[in-house]
This record gives sequence, structure tokens and C-alpha cells, in this order.
Amino acid sequence: MAQDAAGPVDAGPQTPELGVPDLGAAEFSMLGTALRRGLRDFIKKPLYGFAFSMFYVIGGWAMLWLTLASGQSYWLTFAAIGFPLIGPFAAVGLYEVSHRLENGTPMTWGDITGVVWRQSKRQLPSICAVIIIVFLFWFFLAHMIFALFLGLSTMTNVSSSYDIYLTSNGLQMLAVGTVVGAAFAMLLYMITVMSLPLLLDREIDFVTAMITSFKFVQDNLVVMIVWAALLAGLTFVAMIPGFFGIFIVLPVLGHASWHLYAQVKAAGAA
Repeated sequence: MAQDAAGPVDAGPQTPELGVPDLGAAEFSMLGTALRRGLRDFIKKPLYGFAFSMFYVIGGWAMLWLTLASGQSYWLTFAAIGFPLIGPFAAVGLYEVSHRLENGTPMTWGDITGVVWRQSKRQLPSICAVIIIVFLFWFFLAHMIFALFLGLSTMTNVSSSYDIYLTSNGLQMLAVGTVVGAAFAMLLYMITVMSLPLLLDREIDFVTAMITSFKFVQDNLVVMIVWAALLAGLTFVAMIPGFFGIFIVLPVLGHASWHLYAQVKAAGAA
């Protein structure tokens, strides 16, 4: 296994190296390797994965209960806004676990939470803010699309009656909304898939990290779209059994995301 040239990141008083490393091309074989190594890391240190996943599972249960109990779907909006706030921090925690396992660096709960805490004082909150802004803009457009296609329809409770979605306007709204939503999801994926591990590994600003991530996906589009499909598909399946699958899938994918970054970084240094 290629060792990360940067050495242990934030393991103590050390600071990450400056600048963006050379990133090699992504290959399909790297995806399988990343998943296998992600599963290996989860098996070695499962408690860290369970701990970071717990925020998502409990949050999902709480928002679902509030939605069903109140009959108000706006609680799901708060959930969609809240999860991106904790998502990047959970991700870097899992990245750090994998990084230390990769380099044979000892770790304790204090080490990992300390790294996560230090990230809150660096560039990570700025990434969270960008994600929230994109989400809010998507919610705004979603309401616009709904009003455009169904604004003149007979008033009905869309939470309990789905017939309106089977009308001509309803189907058009779903089609347009799906395309626009997919575009926003792709944008978020492109600016975060490499920027989050970059921010943990290197001392760079969040704008540079997002641009680097976007360009990397653009240059390796086919492989990275397959990776995005794997992430989305596995996450969706994990949510079906009452969110319980998140306890396993989320940490495995978090560890795997670090190993994909480590592989393209090693390929660039070769």
C-alpha cells in the first residue's frame, strides 16, 4: 500500500503541508480498492464509524418522527439543511481514522475529536456554508418549479394525495425537478469529493480546494460519475431499513473516500 507522503496530519502540533499535491488520473480499479480498504478500516475501528454515523441515524429518526407527528414536511427541510453542517466534520473524522491506520499512527478518541475540532477553526466551516447556500438555492428553485407547473391547479394536500403528480403538469414538474435537482447534486459532489480530504491533508484555502475538486472530476468524468453513483446507490439502500444501514455504509464510504484520494495522490506523485 502506498504511504501518504504528507505523513500523519494534525496528529499533534504538526501542521499540514502547503499547497495542492499533484493528483493522478482516477481509474476504475481504484474504486474497488477504495471500497475494500474502507471496509477494512471500518472492521478495524468500528466504534469510530458507529459514533460518526449516529448523528445521521438519530437525526433521520427525529426528523421523520416530527414530520409524521406534525404532518408538516418543512421539518425535512430543516434536516436537509442541518445534515450538511455536520457531514463534512463527520467525513474528516473518518478520513483521519483511515489516515492514521494507513500510516500506523496511534489514535485515541481525543486524537480524532481533536482533529475534527481543529478543522472547525480552519476552512471546513466555509465549505459547510457553501453547501448550505447551494441547498437553499435549490429549495428556492424547487418551489419555483412547483409553482410554475402546479400553481394554478386545484388546491390539494400534496402530502396525502399523490394524484396531482400523475397529471400532465405533475409529471412535467417531476421531470424538470429531477433534472435540476440532479444538476445541483452533481455540482455539490464535484466541489466536495476531493476538497474535503484536501482540506484535511493540506494547508490550502477552501476556494482552491473546491476548484481543484471540480477540475479533477471534470478531467476524470466517467470514473467519478461511477463513484458518485456507487455512493448514492449504497446510501439509498442503507436508508431503507429505518436508517439502520447507515451505521455500516456511511463509515465504509467515508473511509473509502479517503483511500480514493490517497490513491490518486500517490498516482500523481509516482
